Amino acid sequence: MSKFENVSVTKTANVYFNGKCVSHNIELADGTAKSVGVILPSKLTFGTGAPEIMELLEGEAKVTLPGETEPKVFRGGESFSVPGNSSFDIEVTETLHYVCHFG
Repeated sequence: MSKFENVSVTKTANVYFNGKCVSHNIELADGTAKSVGVILPSKLTFGTGAPEIMELLEGEAKVTLPGETEPKVFRGGESFSVPGNSSFDIEVTETLHYVCHFG
C-alpha cells in the first residue's frame, strides 16, 4: 500500500539524534498507531517500548537485532521485527524512508 487513508497525524515532528531521524505519528481510523519517517545516513541505537515492525520503503540499512552479533542488510521493500523493551543498532547507508508499525 502506498498511502494510508483516514488517518490523524500529529503535527509536531519527532526529531531524534540531532535531526538524523525525523518522523510523524499517525493513527488509523481503527486506533492503530504508526510512525512514518526518514533516517539520514548514520549509526544509531533505538530503544523499543512495544514490539515494532520496521517496514523499509526506500533506502538501505545494516541492522543488528537483539541477541544477534552480526548485522543484516535490509533494503526498501523489506521489513524486520524488534521485540518490546529492547534495542537495535542501525547503520543507514542510504537515506531510509520507513513506516514503524507498533504493537
